[in-house]
Amino acid sequence: MTADDLDTAPRHVPMRRCVGCGRSFPKGELLHIVKSADGAVRTDPDGRLPGRGAHICRNMSCLERARKRGSIPRSLRLQGSVPDQVWHELELTIEPDAHGRGV
Repeated sequence: MTADDLDTAPRHVPMRRCVGCGRSFPKGELLHIVKSADGAVRTDPDGRLPGRGAHICRNMSCLERARKRGSIPRSLRLQGSVPDQVWHELELTIEPDAHGRGV
């Protein structure tokens, strides 16, 4: 193997599972929600904040399913619920799904 072979080797793409539908996607395609060490829950657009995280697809049906099932609080190991402001931020970044729903 030469140095040129190392430059052309495919890069590892981290995969994450959506808490709404359960399918795996590349990390960069999903929205990231994080619970920090102080217990604050927030959206993480860059996916780099430290803490307990959950990932969700960028479509309204997955967000609705996760909300109905309580998947996000369970993934974040929250004692309570996800703050309304976090749900609102997620809804603003979600794309309309095939049924035309969305913001």
